[in-house]
Amino acid sequence: MKKIIPLALSLCMFATINAQTAIKQKPLLNHIAFYVVDLKTGTSFYQDIIGLDTIPEPFHDGRHTWFAIGPKSHLHLIQGAAGKTEHPKNSHLCFSVASVDVFIATLKKNNIEYENWAGEKNAVTNRVDGVKQIYFRDPDGYWIEINDAKD
Repeated sequence: MKKIIPLALSLCMFATINAQTAIKQKPLLNHIAFYVVDLKTGTSFYQDIIGLDTIPEPFHDGRHTWFAIGPKSHLHLIQGAAGKTEHPKNSHLCFSVASVDVFIATLKKNNIEYENWAGEKNAVTNRVDGVKQIYFRDPDGYWIEINDAKD
C-alpha cells in the first residue's frame, strides 16, 4: 500500500503536466485557401508576380494549386469561384521582400496597379518603424501587401 500511494501521486503529476503542456501548445498556420475563378491565371500570378514555388497537392484534379509560403505553411488556390469578389484591404495576405522598389518594377512590367495604404495610386506607405509597403489585388480581387520588414 505504501508503494501504491507514491506511484499514484507520480501518475497524477505526470498526467497534470501532460495536460498543461497540451493546453499551452500553440497552433501553427497550415494553409490559407483562396477560391479562384481561373486556376491557370491565379497560378501564373502567384508564381510569376509574387515568386512562390508550387508544391505537390494530393488531389491531382486540375482544380488545385498549392504553394509554399513558409517552412510548413501553404497557400491553396482552388478553382470554382463564380466571379471576382470585393474584399476590404484590411483582409490581405502579406509577403516581405528584400526591396519594395525592385518588386514595384515587376508590377510595372506586368501592368499591375499598386497603391499605398491610403489608396493613392503608384504610392508607397512608409510606416513609422521604417518599413515600406504597397498593396495591390490578385486576379480574383484578394488584396496582397508587399513590404520590406526584416522580422
